[in-house]
Amino acid sequence: MTDRPAVTGMRARVTRDDGVADEVAVEEPLEIRVDGSPLLVTMRTPGQDEELALGFLFGEGLIDSAHDAGPSTDFAGNVVDVEGPLLRPVGSRNFYTTSSCGVCGKAALEEVSVHAPAVASGPVVARSLLAVLPDRLAQPEFARTGGLHATGLFDADGSLLLAREDVGRHNAMDKVIGAALRAGLVPLHPRILCVSGRLSFELVQKGAVAGAPILVGVGAPSSLAISLAEDRGITLCGFAREGRVNVYCGAERVA
Repeated sequence: MTDRPAVTGMRARVTRDDGVADEVAVEEPLEIRVDGSPLLVTMRTPGQDEELALGFLFGEGLIDSAHDAGPSTDFAGNVVDVEGPLLRPVGSRNFYTTSSCGVCGKAALEEVSVHAPAVASGPVVARSLLAVLPDRLAQPEFARTGGLHATGLFDADGSLLLAREDVGRHNAMDKVIGAALRAGLVPLHPRILCVSGRLSFELVQKGAVAGAPILVGVGAPSSLAISLAEDRGITLCGFAREGRVNVYCGAERVA
């Protein structure tokens, strides 16, 4: 491939070395600012940037409600500015660390518990419904590029309320939580979160802070993800595919 990709929304059109036209997922940096001050830079697929910023800040315990947010005039399309104040000072990137940073499990669980009370009981959902939620997860951009993760928010009856896609699985989750925050749907109880890939500690952390009682994934959970879900009273389900699903904890919500 030699030509610069032609970007349209979340996709870029490229020409492969064999001369065949193809579409790939867009990945670009986004700088999140608070009251004009830079906070962090993350790689993401452009779209719903304000939701991404709000969802991230909420998951880190830095905001507890929807704040005004919009694009900055700097570097059009790649900077979003959120109105403060934050609930606590952040210092120099004083955020939760994930498995890639080597944080010990005990420290991670203690940090999350500060901002995530145990989830309320219920709802009770049929195992057969949980198994098919990934089939109801709208992923139009993945269908065209094969390079995007998705997160969906469902009612307890299996109706899809929100779905977002992004090159980063954590970004897709942040976008859904940010949208839910704006819509007054947080805490997420009694609704269900469903992700298109594996269930990492970071995704369970975000769901726990948002009060999601059930988290379903197409892939496998990690050991720390299961520990956190058990600690916060979350029903964690993995390998939801072909009409089957594994329940790792919180089986009292599964009929």
